[in-house]
Amino acid sequence: MISKILCLGTGKVGTLAAILLSEQFKVTAIDKYVPHAHHDLPFTALTGDVTDNIFMKATISKYDAVVCALPFFLNIAIARIAHQLGKHYFDLSEDVGSSGEIIELAKTSTAVMAPQCGLAPGLIVIIGATLAKEFDRLRSIKLRVGALPQHPDGALGYSVTWSATGLVNEYINDAEVIYNGKRKTVPSLQGKETINLEGAQYEAFYTSGGLGNMCDTFEGKVESLDYKTIRYPGHCDLMNFLLQELHLKDDRSRLEEILKNAKPPVKDDVVVVYTAVEGWVKNDLSRQEFSKSYTPKMINGMPWRAISWTTAASLYAVVEMVSKGWLPAKGFIKQEDISFEHFLKTKGGQYFI
Repeated sequence: MISKILCLGTGKVGTLAAILLSEQFKVTAIDKYVPHAHHDLPFTALTGDVTDNIFMKATISKYDAVVCALPFFLNIAIARIAHQLGKHYFDLSEDVGSSGEIIELAKTSTAVMAPQCGLAPGLIVIIGATLAKEFDRLRSIKLRVGALPQHPDGALGYSVTWSATGLVNEYINDAEVIYNGKRKTVPSLQGKETINLEGAQYEAFYTSGGLGNMCDTFEGKVESLDYKTIRYPGHCDLMNFLLQELHLKDDRSRLEEILKNAKPPVKDDVVVVYTAVEGWVKNDLSRQEFSKSYTPKMINGMPWRAISWTTAASLYAVVEMVSKGWLPAKGFIKQEDISFEHFLKTKGGQYFI
């Protein structure tokens, strides 16, 4: 049972996560800055140095669970403290390295260790794995997600509506896939394909981290498994130009500043989610698909971008399922072990209906 939750990070997603969690839990949020939305908040907002391990250990000890909405490179220090204190830990990261360390911690944890609770990995993995359960034998699992402006401008057709640090990280690091039944890594920004969803044309290409732990789970069970990011046509080639020909892959901070300056966030965004699973039911080959677009919502009297609420609500649903006993009370929570049907029955999951 979870009663008191500490949320770390009060940017757009962190603030909304704290707002949503306050529907059922007593929530305190801490960051070195005041929250993104600081009027009429349903949670206690404090300022503090989240990189001060002594301060963090004393603070986390007072709560049942900690939710980490910080930049991915700060997660592991918080996860180690939660592990040491026996507190539930949840984060939103797509970073493979930090998630791997947290999964190792989970092997000796007395509480839940649940990284990757956002949109991708997170929601997309839950949907894909749920569809896969309908087959006796699998051929392929394709997971696709895009966080995009509704009205694209310029050749990149993009807007930085979430962490520029996380964006650059997933564009530069290699991606895991299963290809011809074998697990391997492939360069991000490769494997470009054209897809058409709801009458609109997009491109999709490999990026790091979107599969979460699925390669471990489905190795030996599927011929093909991959995650690709959805963008408007032309984006992939231009990003390859910036990263490879201009060598900005070697200067991440500069690339982040360029993108933030050139492509500021827009209010009217859209999150596009698409999953396709192929396999056999008895001896019949068939295909199951999920396709949906999510747009901004009014929550707690304020408008929230689609990328913010889809990420925050996904995390909220997982925390709720742990609190209600619908998921194990300790160890690593795999997103692919979460039923999409149960997910939609939570208060967080209701936002997706």
